Amino acid sequence: MKTKQVPIIITLIAGLTICIIGFLTRMETGQFVKTWATVLISFYILGCIAKLLLDKNFKEEDIEEATDEAAEGQEGEGEGEDKTADLGNLENLGDSADEDEK
Repeated sequence: MKTKQVPIIITLIAGLTICIIGFLTRMETGQFVKTWATVLISFYILGCIAKLLLDKNFKEEDIEEATDEAAEGQEGEGEGEDKTADLGNLENLGDSADEDEK
């Protein structure tokens, strides 16, 4: 999963929210800039933490899926070998039937 953009998206949403709140409450410019900078920095850090958690959880799921697929692939290969062995026996039966006819 691509999680590179998670911190950026969280930060932009928080920035937009604080802008709307600042305009609606008619905050002073100095206070607004300080609040806005604090919110952007704190939510960027929270976004980075969220990204790390997502990466960790999806990595574990990918490993589990890969091992499940590998196990299914090995089971499928085992079944395929049995079928080829059966086909080999059928060919041998056909050869012996041809020899009997001669």
